[in-house]
Amino acid sequence: MSERTPVRSPAAQAPPFSGGGRLDRAAVEVVDRLALVRDVEAQPHQIEDALWRVESARLAPGDRPGGLIVCGMGGSAIGGDLAAAAVGARRRAPMRTVRRAALEPAISREALVLCASYSGETEETLACFADAGAAGAERVVLTTGGRLAAAARAEGVPVIGVPAGMQPRAAVAYMFVGALECAALCGAAPSLRGEAEEASERLRRLVGEWGPDAPEDALPKRLARRLAGHLPVIYGAAATAAVALRWKTQVNENAKLPAFSAELPEADHNELNAWEGAPGLAPLAAIFLDDGGADDALRRRVALTAREIGAFASALEEVPAFGSTPVERVAAGVLLGDFVSVYLAVLRGVDPTPVEAIERFKRALASAEDAERRLG
Repeated sequence: MSERTPVRSPAAQAPPFSGGGRLDRAAVEVVDRLALVRDVEAQPHQIEDALWRVESARLAPGDRPGGLIVCGMGGSAIGGDLAAAAVGARRRAPMRTVRRAALEPAISREALVLCASYSGETEETLACFADAGAAGAERVVLTTGGRLAAAARAEGVPVIGVPAGMQPRAAVAYMFVGALECAALCGAAPSLRGEAEEASERLRRLVGEWGPDAPEDALPKRLARRLAGHLPVIYGAAATAAVALRWKTQVNENAKLPAFSAELPEADHNELNAWEGAPGLAPLAAIFLDDGGADDALRRRVALTAREIGAFASALEEVPAFGSTPVERVAAGVLLGDFVSVYLAVLRGVDPTPVEAIERFKRALASAEDAERRLG
């Protein structure tokens, strides 16, 4: 019988929430020892830098009827989702994100495949890069380097460089803008460069309103305190579905908490029924992200869903949209969620940067694969 790692007791887990703690810069820096919050504050600059880096890559434009396929995992994949959300109904060809270690055999040679991996060492993305090449599809790579950049250069595939030194999830603006620009280059979407430039300016102002130097009643600080002691369930609809997923994963990695996301109207056909069983379980907080561009029918549905779930949730928050264009609203939603996740980590006394469980899993997986190869 194989040994099993014992389940850790609650006492061995991270510290409890301190919902009344301060969230000024001094308080944040005590917990955020590797200064992840500064990468969040840098998102306006990241957008500008990403636009320059794509331009510097000198990618050749050309319509691809197969659209854009973004291959990646984790923080490197979310850019594809966010780009598709920002493009929305302006899409001219398919845009999709692949999160697995293989492309489907029927991949169109008429698609542009963007392989995104911050480290350049993501096995799944490396496999998709090879699959796309075997299928004869045009490829572009978005990375800091690693084996992915080396393989791309060896095969003459264009590389969009990303600056090193960040956590992969902190490079979200590079991944978002890279996917947006590639969508325009392959004809899957119109150029949204102007919207991205405006989004950078909007985010610059929002960093002042939401960052650690902002007042204690700033929106992300209030949301973090409201969510303290709860497990978040984040709902999005239309453009905010991808933003909701980003919120979930940031709470997972930064605050080290279980969190969940769902999309409307799909959740009204299943998850809505589950909330009747919520009372008496762990405190659940329902967060609804508004999409400023939603039509009246969708807004009515979201409002009714929030009212229904609010009868059973321990906390309910409806978060407004910020921005006058889809790119602005998506970028601002990401910025807000990133600040909330860092502030939640600070309230818990948990450094938001390390992802020890993920690293531990990667080591265990590599060890298991090595053992299997030796036996084979």
